Amino acid sequence: MATPLSSTAPSITASGTAPSASVIEAPQTTLTFRPGRWIDGWNPEDAAFWASQGRAIARRNLGWSIFAEFLGFIIWQLWSIVVVMLPNAGFTLTTTESFWLISLPSLVGATLRFPYTFAVATFGGRNWTIVSAALLLIPATALGFAVQNPETPFGVLLLIAALGGVGGGNFASSMANITYFFPQREKGWALGLNAAGGNIGTAIAQLLVPIAVTLGAAGTFNIQLAGWMWIPLILVAMWGAYRFMDNLSSAKADFAGAASALREPHLWIMAVLYIGTFGSFIGFAGVFPKLIADQFPEFSTFQVAGASLSLAFMGALVGSLARPYGGKLADRFGGARMTVAAFGVMILGALSLILTLPLGSFWVFLGCFLLLFVATGMGNGATYRMIPSIFAARGAATAGDPHAVSTQRQGAAALGLISAIGAYGGFVIPQVLNASHAATGGYVAAFWGFVAAYAVLMTITAVVYIVPRASLAGHRI
Repeated sequence: MATPLSSTAPSITASGTAPSASVIEAPQTTLTFRPGRWIDGWNPEDAAFWASQGRAIARRNLGWSIFAEFLGFIIWQLWSIVVVMLPNAGFTLTTTESFWLISLPSLVGATLRFPYTFAVATFGGRNWTIVSAALLLIPATALGFAVQNPETPFGVLLLIAALGGVGGGNFASSMANITYFFPQREKGWALGLNAAGGNIGTAIAQLLVPIAVTLGAAGTFNIQLAGWMWIPLILVAMWGAYRFMDNLSSAKADFAGAASALREPHLWIMAVLYIGTFGSFIGFAGVFPKLIADQFPEFSTFQVAGASLSLAFMGALVGSLARPYGGKLADRFGGARMTVAAFGVMILGALSLILTLPLGSFWVFLGCFLLLFVATGMGNGATYRMIPSIFAARGAATAGDPHAVSTQRQGAAALGLISAIGAYGGFVIPQVLNASHAATGGYVAAFWGFVAAYAVLMTITAVVYIVPRASLAGHRI
C-alpha cells in the first residue's frame, strides 16, 4: 500500500517552541512510498522539503551509487592489469592481442552507455543498479576460471574482456540516476563525487590486483583472484542497492531532448573534445601498466612484504583526483580557458615523454606520464563543465524560436551522450599505440600523433568557445 509522507508540521526549536513561518517555511512536497521502494512526488527544488527529507534520501542513494559505479570501473578496466600478468601465468600473447584485450572493454562499455543512459527511467534507479551490479558477476567469475588455464583460446579471453564492458555502461546509468535526485544548485557537487568515485576504481584495481594474486602465495601465482576478489563486494553492492536505494517515478527518459541534442553541432564538437580529455584519461589508464612492462620491465612490479606492487595505479589515481579541480577552476576562469590550458599541458607532457625516452629513466618516464594524467583529469572536469554553459548560451541565441526544445533538456541529454562518445577514446588510444608498435616497433610515433591531435583540439576550443560568436549569443564559454 502506498504511504504518503509529508513534512508539513512545523519543526521544534531547541527552546521547545514552534518557529514562526517567517523562519522556516513548511515544505509543500508530499512523498508517497510504494512497494518496491518507489517514491512518487519527488521535488528537490522545494527548499524546505530538501532540507527536511530530500537531502538525506538523496545522499543515501548517492553513496550506494558511487560504490556500485566504483566496482563497475574496476571490472571495466580489470584487463589493463591482468594482461601484464598473463605471461607469469603461462600465457603467450602478441602485442596486438594484448592491446585488444585492453581496448575491447572500452569499446563495449562506451557503446553500452547509450542504452544505460535511458535504463534508469525505464526500470528505476534502484532496480537498474541491482541489475547492472549483478551483471558484473559474469566477467569477474569468468575471468577467474579462464586465466587458470594457459591453453584457454585467445577468442575466449577476448569474449570475457568484452563482457567486462558492462562496467563501463554503469557510469551512464549511475550519473543519470543521481541527476534526478539532486536540485539544480547541487547537481555539480553530486555528479562530481559520483564521477570521481567511479574513476578511482581503475586505480584501485591496478593497485590491489597485483598484491592479491601474490600475497601469501607461497610460490604460487593466484591470478584467478584478479576476478574473484571482487565478487563479495559486488554482492554487497547489490544488497545495498536493494536495501537502501530508491526508484523515482519522476525520472523520465527524454528521447525528444536527446534527439534534439544530437542535431546540435556543438554536441559533436564537445564529444570530440571529450574524447581528447576523458578518452585520453581512460585510454592511458588502460595501457599504462603495459607501457611500463614494455619499456621498463624491471620496474613493472616491486616486491613489498612478499607481495607485488605496481606503480601503474598512480596514473589513474592522480587523474581521478584532478578532475574535480578542473571543474572548480573552470567555474572561476571559464571552461574553455581551462580546457585550452589542459590540452596545452597534455602537449607538454607528451612532448616531454618523447624527448626523455632515450634517457632510459623510469622515474622521468613516470613523471612525464603523471603530468599527462593530471592534465587529462583537469581537462575532464573543465570540458564537462563547458556543456551546460554552451547549451545555456545556445538558448539565449535561439530565444524566440517556438519549435526549439528547451536548452535545459538538450543540455541534460548532451551530458550523457557526450560521456558515451568520449569513452570511445579508451579504445582509440590503445589501438593507436598498437598501430605504432606494429609499424615502427615503438610508441614514439603514436605520441607525436597525440601531440598533433591535442594541438588541433586546443585550437578548436580557443576559436569556437573563447572567441565570442553570434551562435553562442556573443558569450565566451
